[in-house]
Amino acid sequence: MEERLMKKFIVFCLLLCSAVALTACGDSVAKENKKGLKEVSVMLDWYPNAIHSFLYVAIDRGYFKEEGLDVTLQFPSNPTDPLTLTAAGQSTFGIYYQQDVIIAQANEGIPIKSIGPIVRSPLDQLMSLTETNIKRPRDLEGKKIGFNGTPLGEATIKNMVKTDGGDPSKIELIDVGFEIVSALITKQVDAITGGLINHELPVLEHKGYAISTINPSDYGVPKSYSMVFVAGDKIINKEPKTVQAFLRAANKGFDFAEKEPEQALGLLLKHQEKDNFPLTKSIEQQSLALLNKLMATDDAAFLSDEDVNWDEQSKWLKEQGIAEKIVPANELYSPFER
Repeated sequence: MEERLMKKFIVFCLLLCSAVALTACGDSVAKENKKGLKEVSVMLDWYPNAIHSFLYVAIDRGYFKEEGLDVTLQFPSNPTDPLTLTAAGQSTFGIYYQQDVIIAQANEGIPIKSIGPIVRSPLDQLMSLTETNIKRPRDLEGKKIGFNGTPLGEATIKNMVKTDGGDPSKIELIDVGFEIVSALITKQVDAITGGLINHELPVLEHKGYAISTINPSDYGVPKSYSMVFVAGDKIINKEPKTVQAFLRAANKGFDFAEKEPEQALGLLLKHQEKDNFPLTKSIEQQSLALLNKLMATDDAAFLSDEDVNWDEQSKWLKEQGIAEKIVPANELYSPFER
């Protein structure tokens, strides 16, 4: 769930290398079960939470079965499982981060593409206790910022400060690993990045903390999709109808979750992983209300996509020295009619 966990750079690179080897032997073709349904697996980005509500709706209400699919949701053992195992054909689809899909393609040539954005705006935003009076990036001068230790996290913070007229050399970046929330509330740092406005923010507010946030896309960082569905090139090329069927059912699940959030929330809570990631209803309720506004907008339907959203990200990541090359949009995502 927590993006800081999903972006540990060293693990990311190691597992990407293993994905290249696995791809040659992976079988991404969806097999038919005894009921005549194609077996499809989805590797989630984390344990069940509000962002996955529409999938549980689609399963419970039979939308996937209507499309001839038997869908199983999987939870990652390693941070990059949704990317590496999906590319290798060990999972049919995965949920991952747009920027990391680009990095995987540009630096490692991983045969994977997005098949549809799930969340259309950055969930990872700069957070600070409101009492510190950090209202804009240049206010970070002379402050300590906790982050996840990745080149992407560092580039994002420095770019925000510079764009706002501040001096990035006057901020102190501290790698706090997984402990971003505790680092903030114990005032080891003045602000954090890597916290998600659909999780860490409501968790902190639930604990009684007043939190201020700053969106990177307001300060020089191209607006990114926080989550996208990914699929390996094999299934995209060999079974486009399976991909289309999956997206149609997922879209129906979202439509229902948007119109009936309480019922969707109930299904999520029913399927929560209590031993690994217990959910608090009020937090997930707040999260789902926010997500429903970010997964579809007046200008863009759920799962819709266009080249500009990938071109801008690819160019920016190359400029920051994070991606080794600019990857064309048609190599990063595959548009599917639903």
